[in-house]
Parts: sequence; structure tokens; C-alpha cells
Amino acid sequence: MIEIQDIHKSFGDNHVLKGIDAIFEPGRVSLIIGGSGSGKSTLLKCIVGLHQPEQGKVYFDRQEFTQMDSEDRVSIRRDIGMLFQNSALFDSMTVEQNIVFGLDMFTDMSKKEKIDRANFCLERVNLKGTNKLYPAELSGGMKKRVGIARAISMSPKYLFCDEPNSGLDPATSILIDELIQELTGEYQCTTIVVTHDMNSVMGIGEYILFLHKGEKFWEGSNEEMLQADVAELNNFVFASPLMKAARNTIK
Repeated sequence: MIEIQDIHKSFGDNHVLKGIDAIFEPGRVSLIIGGSGSGKSTLLKCIVGLHQPEQGKVYFDRQEFTQMDSEDRVSIRRDIGMLFQNSALFDSMTVEQNIVFGLDMFTDMSKKEKIDRANFCLERVNLKGTNKLYPAELSGGMKKRVGIARAISMSPKYLFCDEPNSGLDPATSILIDELIQELTGEYQCTTIVVTHDMNSVMGIGEYILFLHKGEKFWEGSNEEMLQADVAELNNFVFASPLMKAARNTIK
């Protein structure tokens, strides 16, 4: 479980986050949504320790992460898997080397154990046999899946995904969403996804945190969202005629 309390973050005179509270449960896919400039990416970076909030606390399973020094944070970071927006694969490394990278840094596994783990993770994301390929030889969807394989290589307790469907076609986006949901249940991860993809919101939004101008405007499930009477949320989620029509049909 991850709990955040009263998170504030500013950059100069720009107050990006204004007292955000939320609880992210294990075994559940939690989404952070909001328009451009709403603070969702900044919030994710505060949670994982890339930004230090001026005020507020972040707890990983009741351990206060915000006040830990860099040495103490390492123990938690070993339990974190991260899927970056552009996959952030090392171009000069093969698929296998990309996945083994974290195992080299944080474990004392033997070379065979690392390769076995890489093979398992690749098979889990349906990329068996791609070990020796380089990122330039992969499609966008395959790169995302390699990124997921790397993220789960350490059997993480906490999984963070920043815009996992960015740049993907709708069919591939659905496959990535389903994979994230399956792995969350399989590992009982506390999974947090930053997204602007409304298909993801409707498909896997077990818990949704909606930010607007740096404030928490609404939280709940995708089912509850359909009945929500919050103008800012509805203007964001149901902005397109298609989404408005879908909402009216369901209601």
C-alpha cells in the first residue's frame, strides 16, 4: 500500500500540487488522470522520490519515504518497478541486457539465474525469443512490453507506469492495459498509472484520482465516474461526442 498525505510541490511561483491525499491499495490498478498541467506527472515523481515535496508525506507500507535518507530509500527502491513513457530502453543493449540491468545492480544472482529470470519475464509479456534483438528492431508496442518485462524483473511490490499507452494504436493499447492489470493481480503490486487515455480509464480504472489545477477534485472507480456530478471531471473525461454518447447510453 502507498499512502500520500497533504502533498505540496512548487517550482518557483508555480504551485503545482496543492495538498493531495490518496491511498493506493495493493492488487489494484490505480490511475492518476487530469489535463495538461494538472500535476499528475509531478505527483508521480514525488511518490517515487524524483521530486521532494515542500510539504506532506509519502508512505510505502507505513514507512515514511519522504523523510528517509538516500541510503534508506534504496531498500524501497529495490521493490519498485518503473515503466517510463518512452520505455527508456538502452539502445546499445539487447533486450536481454536491458532486462538484466537492474538485476546486475541490485542482486547477487548468478549469470544463469539472471538469464533465466529475463527469459521468464519475456515469456510473461509474450516476447519469447527476442533476447538478442536491439530496441531499434522492435515496434512501439514491443518496446513497451520489454519495458514492462524489465519493470517486473525484480518482482516489484510497487509498479509505476507513466503514460504506458503513449504513441500506441488502440489495439496495442488494450493489450498493454490488460497486461498491466494481469501482472498487478499476479504480483499483488500496488500499481499506479499516469494516463490521459480514456480507454484505459474505462477499461482498468479500479481506482481513479482526478487532478485539476493541482488539486484533488474527485476519486473513485470507473463505474462511479459514470455517475459523478463534478463538472471539471465530466468536461475532461467526456469531452468528445463519442464519450458523451457512451455515457448517456450507460446511464
